[in-house]
Amino acid sequence: MDRQREEPMVKPEFGYVTPENICLLTDLYELTMADSYYRRNKNQRVVFDLFVRGMPPCRNFYVFAGLEQVLYFLENLKFSYDAIDYLRSLNLFSDEFLRFLKDFRFTGDVYAMEEGEIFFPNEPVVRIEAPLIEAQIVETFLLNTVNFQSAIASKAARVIIAAKGKGCVDFSPRRDHGADAALKVARASYIVGFMGTSCVVAGKVYGIPVFGTMAHSYVMSFPSEIEAFRAFVEDFPNNSVLLIDTYDTIEGAKNAIKVAKEMEKRGRRLRGVRIDSGDLLTEAKEVRRLLDENGLGYVKIFLSGDLNEYKIHDLLEKGAPCDFFGVGTEMGVSKDAPALGGVYKLAQDETGPRIKLSKGKVTLPGIKQVYRIFSPEGTMVKDVIALEEEKIKGIPLLKKVMESGKVITSVPSLEEIRESFSQRLSSLPEPLKSITKHHDYKVDLSQGLSELIEKLKHSPH
Repeated sequence: MDRQREEPMVKPEFGYVTPENICLLTDLYELTMADSYYRRNKNQRVVFDLFVRGMPPCRNFYVFAGLEQVLYFLENLKFSYDAIDYLRSLNLFSDEFLRFLKDFRFTGDVYAMEEGEIFFPNEPVVRIEAPLIEAQIVETFLLNTVNFQSAIASKAARVIIAAKGKGCVDFSPRRDHGADAALKVARASYIVGFMGTSCVVAGKVYGIPVFGTMAHSYVMSFPSEIEAFRAFVEDFPNNSVLLIDTYDTIEGAKNAIKVAKEMEKRGRRLRGVRIDSGDLLTEAKEVRRLLDENGLGYVKIFLSGDLNEYKIHDLLEKGAPCDFFGVGTEMGVSKDAPALGGVYKLAQDETGPRIKLSKGKVTLPGIKQVYRIFSPEGTMVKDVIALEEEKIKGIPLLKKVMESGKVITSVPSLEEIRESFSQRLSSLPEPLKSITKHHDYKVDLSQGLSELIEKLKHSPH
């Protein structure tokens, strides 16, 4: 049984969206509507807006993320022969429509906020101007991508605020909702300030720094805790963080101190210790005292274990002497607000501006721009959603990023997005940075947009 295994251990059909079938990452009704449009020669140019409805009390702002993946998808979208064969097998679609899909490409224009931009409810973050069939088919992918990454980025940004400059590492892959989610969580958290991730594939794909310590199972696999520590620092002398809470945190700290002193004799230094359970505040204080008493002020304390922005805020308010936080489940699934209410709605067609009047779900009609107004000191004051032709004093947030199906701007690196977000966060009003209290930010509708809404409300449909 020593022959090399050639076939993959996990085949794509067991859960992976391959490049050949990414075109099918859409809701069925997008395609049935598209077929109906095609049969009835309804493929005029339209405008759709992607925006988020409402904001829960546990958020004061959102962070836009996922644009890079959206643009790549749109520029490369096509229907493979295999995908078309599958659609034919459903016995739903006309032969003419399936032939149309063989040469399908996205040819529209895209306007979007920059990744890392702070935004608020009802503001378009992406605007699609394209033939109706194209605009309809791409809806699901756009919402899937932007909703998830923006939800995670918005949660992770709050963690960064709460950490007050302490380093944060994404520890979420084992609790994220799938392999693709783990990769996107690492990306979204990094652009808002996380120093890195435990997810190795994110390091390879995105160049995000990767971090890791050890598990309790490593410590338990040795006859004693100190033997586990000695083995680990021998194998990784330049990058050792010891997990000290497997049995008793304080005794674990004392064992780590012994090992750190042994390392010093060899000209090495223990990088840090990690506490993953128990009363993190009390134990961190005692561990810090023991380290300092033994001349180990350089050894860092890493805290983890079901952390979120509320717990981090509380720990630091009470003086927890820590240097880094590992944040996993709560951030990786955005536990307190796991579903961003992003929607994608028709704003204009060949007849002019369109409005949806469903109770509680009224949309904003027409081709729009979002303007941000700042104080002389550079602090955000308010946003204005206006019709594109209106003249509004402020910084326009929607920029043209794709024309005729081709990306027309350079895609910023994650480091550039990260730096831009840091600058945006510094301009956010202080009340909106609160972790414990909800504050609203003013978003006005322009006079022209308000008048258009009233006109359409009272016109026949």
